[in-house]
Amino acid sequence: MKNYEYQGKPLADRIRPTSLDFFVGQKHLVGKGAVLRNMLESGHLSSIILWGPPGVGKTTLAKIISNQLQRPFYVLSAVTSGVKDVREAIENAKKTRFFNSPAPILFIDEIHRFSKNQQDSLLGAVEEGIVTLIGATTENPSFEVISPLLSRCQVYVLQHLETSDLMELWNRIITTDTIYKERKFILQEDEALLRCSGGDARKFLNIIELVANSFYPDEEIVITNRIVTDSIQQNPALYDKNGEMHYDIISAFIKSIRGSDPDAAVYWLARMVEGGEDPKFIARRLLIAAAEDIGLANPNAVLIATSCFEAVNMIGWPESRIILSQTTIYLANSPKSNSAYLAIEAAIAEVKNSGNLPVPLHLRNAPTKLMKELNYAKGYKYAHNYEGNWVEQEYLPKKLLNKKFYIPQNNPQENKRNR
Repeated sequence: MKNYEYQGKPLADRIRPTSLDFFVGQKHLVGKGAVLRNMLESGHLSSIILWGPPGVGKTTLAKIISNQLQRPFYVLSAVTSGVKDVREAIENAKKTRFFNSPAPILFIDEIHRFSKNQQDSLLGAVEEGIVTLIGATTENPSFEVISPLLSRCQVYVLQHLETSDLMELWNRIITTDTIYKERKFILQEDEALLRCSGGDARKFLNIIELVANSFYPDEEIVITNRIVTDSIQQNPALYDKNGEMHYDIISAFIKSIRGSDPDAAVYWLARMVEGGEDPKFIARRLLIAAAEDIGLANPNAVLIATSCFEAVNMIGWPESRIILSQTTIYLANSPKSNSAYLAIEAAIAEVKNSGNLPVPLHLRNAPTKLMKELNYAKGYKYAHNYEGNWVEQEYLPKKLLNKKFYIPQNNPQENKRNR
């Protein structure tokens, strides 16, 4: 292969669709009879937020909406724009409106990066219909967009592109792109291309362009798994330590342990390792899982998880991945019981319901003469003075006699309890 650099617009720009008929993916939103297509065909557009991962068409869809409705289109990036820019865009929008003409579209990319003040500055214009807002975000709007603005917008969720979507994009590239339709492509293997794209159309296009640029103009462009991996060198894992994916992956990790699936648990652990997650965060969650989900079915689990946390704290990356893997597999394979978790939750609920019930007199401490005269500690039976270190005695407040909070579950450890 030889190095060759194509000039001009990038492939992603050259092949960007200008109508819904050529938009790839998101059929649940733009397919025949779908909500956004119906909205555009009727000509009535409300303020919306497009939420989805990178490279699935949020910006492209916003531009198609503007083109199809033939409305003025103002673009702001939350990375570079401030309150002043928002106000200027709104003022410009006011000037372009005449009589009963539809409101201009204000597109804000990465709206989740706007501060509360910046989002507040949009409220009036959206409420009064001065602009129709289209926001794009990769983060959960429930957490990143203020409630008043969120209530004025409809949220639509975009998904990663399916393999069929990416192959549709591939066919379009080799048949319609101004440069590549003149070239001969041979797609011998597509596994690496699809895997490294990860359902991201932009990545998919960039990889194809990167591979194509390594061939001379008169050469056939051959795509194999090795050529793809050699061209991109590495494929950094998509993982946002401060975003929704952080919480989604740790949730999948813990639920895989709870469900006794060590393979899935190690997979999600690997996602966090490759994403650069804090190893102490993972170790803390393992310790919580050991207590909450394994609990009394295997009391050693907490000891193992505690040792894991201490070891990870001393070692760090990359060796900590081995300790975390060992602990993850141990916990996933361990018998499970959430009886301790359920017991404390039930007890807390009772405390909230019944309030501060008095401690029975026989259980109270009696360090002074007065307390003894008031019958503090009177009648208390010291368990160790009885056979088996147990004696029948009430330990709960009078109003809660015979109340059960801890209910043993069916496992060998808890079955040992005979009282």
